[in-house]
Amino acid sequence: MVQRLGRRKFLVYGSAALGTSILLKACGAPPEDAADKGDGDKKSAGGDGDTIKVGILHSLTGTMAISENTVVDAEKLAIKEINEAGGVLGKQIEAIVEDGASDWPTFNEKAAKLIDQDEVAVVFGCWTSASRKAVLDTFESKDHMLWYPVQYEGQECSKNIFYTGAAPNQQIEPAVDWLLENKGKEFFLVGSDYVFPRTANTIIKEQLKANGGETVGEDYLPLGNTEVTPIITKIQQALPNGGVIFNTLNGDSNVAFFKQMQGAGLGPDKYPVMSVSVAEEEVRQIGPEFLTGHYAAWNYFQSVDTPENEKWVEAFKAEYGEDRVTNDPMEAAYIMVYLWKQAVETAGTTDLEAVREAAIGQEFDAPEGKVTMTANHHISKTVRVGEIKEDGQFEVVFATDGPVDPLPWNQYVPDTKGYACDWSDPEKGGKYKVEA
Repeated sequence: MVQRLGRRKFLVYGSAALGTSILLKACGAPPEDAADKGDGDKKSAGGDGDTIKVGILHSLTGTMAISENTVVDAEKLAIKEINEAGGVLGKQIEAIVEDGASDWPTFNEKAAKLIDQDEVAVVFGCWTSASRKAVLDTFESKDHMLWYPVQYEGQECSKNIFYTGAAPNQQIEPAVDWLLENKGKEFFLVGSDYVFPRTANTIIKEQLKANGGETVGEDYLPLGNTEVTPIITKIQQALPNGGVIFNTLNGDSNVAFFKQMQGAGLGPDKYPVMSVSVAEEEVRQIGPEFLTGHYAAWNYFQSVDTPENEKWVEAFKAEYGEDRVTNDPMEAAYIMVYLWKQAVETAGTTDLEAVREAAIGQEFDAPEGKVTMTANHHISKTVRVGEIKEDGQFEVVFATDGPVDPLPWNQYVPDTKGYACDWSDPEKGGKYKVEA
């Protein structure tokens, strides 16, 4: 039976008061008249020709390719559908795809190329927070626009980024509460060694402290590292009788982690693992036999029963093959293309500032359920916890009663408690103190 969130916690998580074909290019030379364009033209770059150029920037190679290739597929599908339906403002979308190669300086280099040389109207991209942080200054200094599709650690609210993945109060915090109520009070935290896992675990430790839980251990692996045996040993020592493992590993490290967990006899009956970066595609590639009985927290699962999801899964499989699966980051990537399209059509232009303003308030009947872009550039999302089954799909065991409003500034961490973000009000902007 799916558990539903009580009214009190729903308000904690979602307090609004705190808040036909694709044209692909591997690379492109600068337009001949680029040097002659004024600032006003650059603001609407990507929409001056016969097509509207957009950038796609993800890791097609390297340790993160296991996850990021799938979001590229989702973005391409959305673009194909939009083009077949007539495009945007009467123009076809031209997608320029770049490979961040799981390397953060490369992400920044490619972001600058897409903005300066290709003059795209928008960039859809990144997965890890390390890659997003690497390009953040470029998008802000050039006053451009990135749409980012993956759940993340929060503690950021940029005018130049629209976030369609979950903020911590839409994924991590509800997952911790569910674990405390259903699986135990002792937590071992394991993650990849970069900004998202470390910040997420800072939030989790504060949340456990506030709610009667205990952090008994914490360890990290460099991104892409598969030497997980020392972590398994530490888990056994810290939790000799079993306990909760909260997993923020990303990429290939998850393959080694789950296989060695099983090899060491640490099964989900005594050592349930809650993951926030393992979805259907990762289960498919790791093997469900190593993951059955463990859990993940997301806003979307392929098993979600909505007419919109049935239509999307059917379209995705028709495009890429019946053996393919959908997952949360793919869904967030797919819907962000549509939300951007709607914002451009509302604005009537690709002008960046006009699109930014028009994006706030956009609604979309997504496969996960209705989503709304809020004034803090994050979207409202339903929260779900799923148990991994033998067929590689997730059985939803917990869900909120409806969409939860996003809180990018965390309300457990003392330094950001009481802060919010509102880009519809210039006097508030990216971070302001909410009056009690």
